[in-house]
Amino acid sequence: MLQPGIQGRCERLVTQDLTAQAMGSGALPVLATPALAAMMEQAAWESVQPYLEPDQATVGSALRLEHKSPTPLGMNAWAQSRLVEVDGRRLVFEIEAFDQAGPIAVARHERFIVKTSSFMKRCQEKGC
Repeated sequence: MLQPGIQGRCERLVTQDLTAQAMGSGALPVLATPALAAMMEQAAWESVQPYLEPDQATVGSALRLEHKSPTPLGMNAWAQSRLVEVDGRRLVFEIEAFDQAGPIAVARHERFIVKTSSFMKRCQEKGC
């Protein structure tokens, strides 16, 4: 059963393909904010997936991210999520991110539980 307190984690080594240069979000060879956002979302969705029915998944609907410190190539970075609110199908997470030198970001993330078959049917109607 989904209840506040469920935690998740996602860790990555910062490689060239995760940099702002490679992702087009900046000119520097540091962890890109879009890559950090993806790590945060992954920590959140993976943490709750085991509690869902077989034909359910979650989809992200909002992310408020404050990326406060750069992470260079070759350093590990990780995101730790904590489910803080369950309101029907709406889930709210608080997420912190770190690298080997300390804190790098905080976020508040919202996801919704969807029925996978219905969601993909809607997507196919759009030509997915």
